[in-house]
Amino acid sequence: MPTALIADDEPNLSAELASRLSRLWPELEIVGQPRNGIDALAELGAKRPDVAFLDIRMPGIDGLKLASLAPYVRVVFVTAYDEYAVQAFEASALDYLLKPISDERLQRCIAKLQRGGWTPPDAATLAAACEARETAPIRWLTVGLKDTTRLVSIDDVLYFQSTDKYTEVITAQQRHVIRTPLKELLPRLDAERFAQVHRGVIVAYAAIDRVERDLLGRLRIHLRGHTDVLPVSRAYVGLFKQM
Repeated sequence: MPTALIADDEPNLSAELASRLSRLWPELEIVGQPRNGIDALAELGAKRPDVAFLDIRMPGIDGLKLASLAPYVRVVFVTAYDEYAVQAFEASALDYLLKPISDERLQRCIAKLQRGGWTPPDAATLAAACEARETAPIRWLTVGLKDTTRLVSIDDVLYFQSTDKYTEVITAQQRHVIRTPLKELLPRLDAERFAQVHRGVIVAYAAIDRVERDLLGRLRIHLRGHTDVLPVSRAYVGLFKQM
């Protein structure tokens, strides 16, 4: 069964589109209706729908940027603005629907999606797609607290630190929590920008101000503009062998 996500900051418009899709394409399952780009990115990653109907002007992340962050999803832009059409198709959009959308125009879009076929990919294609997705360097992290989801750029991260059940993401101003363990996170980080320096710590090279030895000869990392001091375990001393 094909699945779809509808992202629009106007809940009435989102509900209307969901209702019309249900009527014109009964087999389609709507798996989410987020109201901003940040929540939409989180749901796209978690639910992996076959197609995403994205408004272009949304709070948090606009639809064009969202499409670039989720290249594994077929995108149909749904907007009241015609000036983004060129950018939309440069982003590999499957279709570009201008509000208000007639049933005839929506039906043509559905036919285009259906012509793409919904048969499951063969094992080799699926494995290749999963490998590409899982090895691509992380650019953004979605972090949550209760009912709020935020987007953190990987450029803002000073270091990651494992806790009992979670991983802390530390930026200059805040500390966030994600569920991804360090051992799964490390392969997705750019090795030229991040290094593991301890079993429970990954640090951004750009965040390091200096590395000092304490009285016992142990290395300690001092961060630029931050009071935290990070340990370097023996297994990773070679990163700083010039000392």
